Amino acid sequence: MEFIDYYKILDVPKTATPEDIKKSYRKLARKYHPDLNPNNKAAEAKFKEISEANEVLSNPENRKKYDQYGKDWEHADAFEAQKQQQQQQQSQRRGGQFRPEDTDDFSAYFESMFGGNGRQNRQTRFRGQDINAELHLSLTEVYETKKQEITINGKSIRLTIPAGIENGQVIKIAGHGAPGVNSGPNGDLYITFTIENDTPFKRDGDHLYKKEDIDLYTALLGGDIQVDTFDSKVKLKVAPETQTGTTVKLKGKGFPVYKKEGSFGDLFIQYEVKLPTQLTEEEKALLLQLKTIRTHEDQ
Repeated sequence: MEFIDYYKILDVPKTATPEDIKKSYRKLARKYHPDLNPNNKAAEAKFKEISEANEVLSNPENRKKYDQYGKDWEHADAFEAQKQQQQQQQSQRRGGQFRPEDTDDFSAYFESMFGGNGRQNRQTRFRGQDINAELHLSLTEVYETKKQEITINGKSIRLTIPAGIENGQVIKIAGHGAPGVNSGPNGDLYITFTIENDTPFKRDGDHLYKKEDIDLYTALLGGDIQVDTFDSKVKLKVAPETQTGTTVKLKGKGFPVYKKEGSFGDLFIQYEVKLPTQLTEEEKALLLQLKTIRTHEDQ
């Protein structure tokens, strides 16, 4: 297996911080994403490379193994287990005494396990490593259940993403991690979702919040207004003398409830009264007259 320099692929030094890696990955992913480079095989291949590199380097444990074992990082746990077992066996053979020179045999054992013909290589089965990936979607994209194809280690995996998935939520796909050693079981794939809000709504769980401007005259006298919900429009009746900050609830007009088909949270609309500007002299005179009337009434 040819060594792949993941640091070089992500264009970061080996001393890069997790934030450096995340920033570089996002930049390159946007540049080479297949949606932005249709029918471009070179861009598609590059996107797969940077996705694979990010899966390894963005995980602190996997990054440590990669730094230590290079191309064989996925077998690090198996190697350490074999190393410990070999130490115990040699210690037992020597009456419980372990000598520093015994460590010279470990490289040979490592080669035997992952590329040679050693007896232990044929007998011991090891579970493959788990893989962590990150999937970026917009709030609009997770409003409905949809199918999404992602590429992990050069393999395309088609997912059904339920509507209402949360930002930061992690799902496990069993058996889609790294392959096992000696016919051992595959590891699992863990996908962390990053949901970016591309709407004027604020999401809090299954509920949505939105501010809606109303003019002074509608606020004072009442009237009908049309409001955008997440996927449609509704007509609301504003009560006379509505104050700034007044909130109304639209039941069932919020965000889909995760894995509960047909269930939705609520939408909360908060009114913001906008005062008129650039008043004419006639308007000022009328407002002054209204002020005078109100002042006499309050006395």
